[in-house]
Amino acid sequence: MSRNWLPIVAVWCCSLGSFVAPVSLHAEAPAKVAGLLTPFVEKHELAGAVALVVDREKVLAVESVGFADIGEKKPITADSMFWIASQTKPITATGVLMLVDEGKIKLDDPVEKYLPEFRGQMVVAEKDGEHVLLKKPSRPVTIRDVLSHMSGLPFKSAAEEPTLDGLLLATAVRTYAMTPLQTEPGTKYQYSNAGINTAARIIEVVTKQKYEDFMQERLFTPLGMKDTTFWPNEEQAARVAKSYRPNKEKTDLEAFPVGQLIYPLTDRAHRYPMPAGGLFSTANDVGIYCQMLLNNGELNGKRYLSEDAIREHSTRQTPTTVKDSYGLGFSVGGDFFGHGGAHATNMEIRPKQGIAVVWMVQHAGFVGDGGKAQGVFKNWAVEKFGKR
Repeated sequence: MSRNWLPIVAVWCCSLGSFVAPVSLHAEAPAKVAGLLTPFVEKHELAGAVALVVDREKVLAVESVGFADIGEKKPITADSMFWIASQTKPITATGVLMLVDEGKIKLDDPVEKYLPEFRGQMVVAEKDGEHVLLKKPSRPVTIRDVLSHMSGLPFKSAAEEPTLDGLLLATAVRTYAMTPLQTEPGTKYQYSNAGINTAARIIEVVTKQKYEDFMQERLFTPLGMKDTTFWPNEEQAARVAKSYRPNKEKTDLEAFPVGQLIYPLTDRAHRYPMPAGGLFSTANDVGIYCQMLLNNGELNGKRYLSEDAIREHSTRQTPTTVKDSYGLGFSVGGDFFGHGGAHATNMEIRPKQGIAVVWMVQHAGFVGDGGKAQGVFKNWAVEKFGKR
């Protein structure tokens, strides 16, 4: 890859999507953050990014820097699309909590109440290279367990190869039920796509509606998340930014495909929605979702979640006996809740400061210089717009 490409910075000051108020953008703010982010692009440590900050009513700043395709010198723009991967998890959890609000399910209901294939599931008692000893778990897995990664389910099943989107949701969930729990429910945090996918299957059983249709009708369309989808159409696929990672010599960036997904992304015949990590979206759409959370479950006069549901969503559910602080679909910190994706996209909601920050990139992993760029942006956003 030639190193003779220059960073492109585009600052967007227009009203976006369904935000009700026009953008209020501090005149000096974009140039400052552009100056902070551009060096990462110039040094080939980051291909490009869209950085967005919202408060409860409006967009405070949205900016793009660098490239969606370095080889084609195609700049990233505010409407570039990204595979947000595990950022899908809290969005799926929002759908589950809608049913809790409606009294159709309870968080502490056993999963087997809705998915009878989980009845009789065993847990690993002992395991070595020659044998596995199973036993009956002390209690059934609950909906709360699967949403907080405390179920004991593995990350995925053996059937989810070579990609994660090749099985119908009902089929994938049956393979989880056939897989022994790795730990007793409620005792150990274990990050699990299988758990979130199982929660999504409960949506289907309870509503008698496909998971993806429920999410579209109940969340994406009402919120105005017009570019959030499991299947980018041809126009949207053209806006999906390429994923990059450092080359072996650590001297440049190289493009690589999303190995977890089937191509082409537009293929509805062989690709299935993955509730734990299949969504594509834009910074604007993720910002709209974050605004709804900042407003305690309400946006533009429509309520999506009760305040009680938001509290469950965004507060720690994992016991103090484990080090990982996780809510229902969200990682939880001292003054924020949020989630990242496999290619380093991230959203962070800060209710006390009244803002949310959205970082949209396609960069392998969360660490390294690409991660430093995200930290620079987040620190700038909190310092610039966070309430004192």
